[in-house]
Amino acid sequence: MAGPLAVWEKDMIDIDIAADGIATLTWNMADRSMNVLNDASMAAFGAAVAQVVADDAVTGVIVTSAKRDFIAGADLFALIQADDAQTVFDMSRGLHAVSRTMETCGKPFVAALPGTALGGGLEIALACHRRIAADNPKALFGQPEVTVGLLPGGGGTQRLPRMIGARAALPLMVEGRNISAAAALEAGILDSVVPANTLLDEARAWLASDQATATQPWDRKGFKIPGGGVWGPGAMQTFVAGNALARAKSRGNYPAVQAILSCVYEGLLVDIDTGLKAEARWFTSLVLGPVAKNMIRSLFINMGAANKLAARPQGVPIAEYTKVGILGAGMMGAGIAYASAMAGLAVVLLDSDPALAERGKAYSEKLLAKRVERGRMDEAKCDATLAKIQPTADYADLAGCDLIIEAVFENRDIKADVTKKAEAVISDDAIFASNTSTLPITGLAEASARPANFIGLHFFSPVDKMPLVEIIRGEATSDECLARAMDFVKRIRKTPIVVNDSRGFYTSRVFGTYVREGMAMLAEGIKPALIENAGRMTGMPVGPLAVGDEVSIELMHKVALQTKADLGEAYIAPAGEAVMTTMVETLGRLGRKAGKGFYDYPEQGRKRLWPGLAEQYPIAANQPDVEEVKQRLLYVQAIETARCLEEGVLTSAADADIGSILGWGFPAYAGGTLSLIDMVGAAEFVAACDGLAQRHGDRFTPPKLLRDMATKGERFHDDSKLAA
Repeated sequence: MAGPLAVWEKDMIDIDIAADGIATLTWNMADRSMNVLNDASMAAFGAAVAQVVADDAVTGVIVTSAKRDFIAGADLFALIQADDAQTVFDMSRGLHAVSRTMETCGKPFVAALPGTALGGGLEIALACHRRIAADNPKALFGQPEVTVGLLPGGGGTQRLPRMIGARAALPLMVEGRNISAAAALEAGILDSVVPANTLLDEARAWLASDQATATQPWDRKGFKIPGGGVWGPGAMQTFVAGNALARAKSRGNYPAVQAILSCVYEGLLVDIDTGLKAEARWFTSLVLGPVAKNMIRSLFINMGAANKLAARPQGVPIAEYTKVGILGAGMMGAGIAYASAMAGLAVVLLDSDPALAERGKAYSEKLLAKRVERGRMDEAKCDATLAKIQPTADYADLAGCDLIIEAVFENRDIKADVTKKAEAVISDDAIFASNTSTLPITGLAEASARPANFIGLHFFSPVDKMPLVEIIRGEATSDECLARAMDFVKRIRKTPIVVNDSRGFYTSRVFGTYVREGMAMLAEGIKPALIENAGRMTGMPVGPLAVGDEVSIELMHKVALQTKADLGEAYIAPAGEAVMTTMVETLGRLGRKAGKGFYDYPEQGRKRLWPGLAEQYPIAANQPDVEEVKQRLLYVQAIETARCLEEGVLTSAADADIGSILGWGFPAYAGGTLSLIDMVGAAEFVAACDGLAQRHGDRFTPPKLLRDMATKGERFHDDSKLAA
């Protein structure tokens, strides 16, 4: 046979069999921007492989892609909806069968990779007898399945260790790291990297050469696993240390980590076919478990929708930004200026004194210098980016700004003053945004002559690293203002969530419950070390007392005083507030910035819990079980999130989950604060909270929303309705 021959699902896999006997299977999914593995594409690929294997005229096969990249991995929409073990197991085994056909059919297969090959995409490449990649600086190679709670289920846990050894393979899988073509070549994952315009020629040349082989190393007699397999000294050290390190890092909350370690260990004890069966079993257990579904939903599907501005008001033209003004050149203002300049925007960075504005610009200079030092930016781009930031103390320089972001002190009078001064200069249709973390936007908008164009843009510190922006809509904020604000967040490559106005909004309000619960426990006589360790064991980045120090106990105290002044007799002191007051007003321990808080911060050495805590808050004779401490710290956040949804502060459960994970580090394995309730089950969660309320106070009393959900057996998320 000769010439192009489309025989199966021509919108999935194109087949071309040339006169010289070389067949080219080209992944080309018509309805996708990137090729993915799903039921249809795997069936199409399997049929294409079967056809060229059965065709006596075919002597060798090239597997490639018509798109910029090879294959992005599995279709996660399909996996999150999977609910039958046999179906998932058969899916994994089906890909194994195709891969083993490629490896053992007697015809050489070569992967010609134009770009990124991740997850299942890399697994298909690993099943080829040779892997050639284009010299594409944007291409990534890896097995990132662990980042969504899974393991490589298409043979990756078995082929990669047999190819480069367990010691080199495990970090790529357990950490989910993606590497460049050059790094993949050095690691032995790729066989060669060639200019993009010669990729297919190089593949054909290999197939036509004497070097072409149709046998994988692990199918040859006498094959030895690099590094000695499971029993080699290096591998034994890898598995023993790997188990300990994985446990320390995951705290036992991420089953995929242990599953990968177990899968590799078990697989290397047996032949590859038996190892692949073990992989399919482990993969199936993870797909059907709650952690993978939580992580896929929140970190992939819902976050992807947020980044695409799925909640953006319709009918509003996309805003084109050229120049923004930042009021306040402190750490937050300087960070926002940096993010804006990195997005190519001209930035006016204003402060009350020119020296303060210059200091704010110096913050960007320092960050840019680090990028140059690490090879992530050249000097010319660094200089051009820095030149976009104009430090000033003159409000007249704000003329022409499309957007003003106020990042001054959390003082209503100061914010009102800068609002009026800026609005006197900018155009009538420019947006004014406040970066406040607690003060209601509707109240701040009273100082504005154009409240319809007034909105909240709550950034998180440090801005250069934190991906979330909480957009707060005031009572008068227009749809157009909201849409344009979302356009700005997307332009600076941050992830937006949208909430309605209230005191503390969503993130600050719920995040504060974690810190205050830790302080309430301290007042009860629970050991500080138990509180902190339990916090980390839940999967939170650090314990609640450490977070209090980082945020500043003094700042939290000031917010509490302002709230009390605003609410008057209606104010109810939350649990833990007395501890905060004592720390600030009596002991002068203000937090890390002051060098002392719940922790001591010696100039030399690591921070340590302040020994004086035991004197201020004597240790109770009876200490709670660590599981109850963990439950209190997690559930208090989840229940407050449910209140925010019931009150209309939150506009969606998806935003609640994304905001909790990206905003303050709520554990990803739980999928976010509301996904945690789904994972536990509304009825069981309500019952547990009723018990906590009896023992510890009304803050744990479930709202009506949760009681109704428990009665009806409802969930916040219906994965069956998710669609690509």
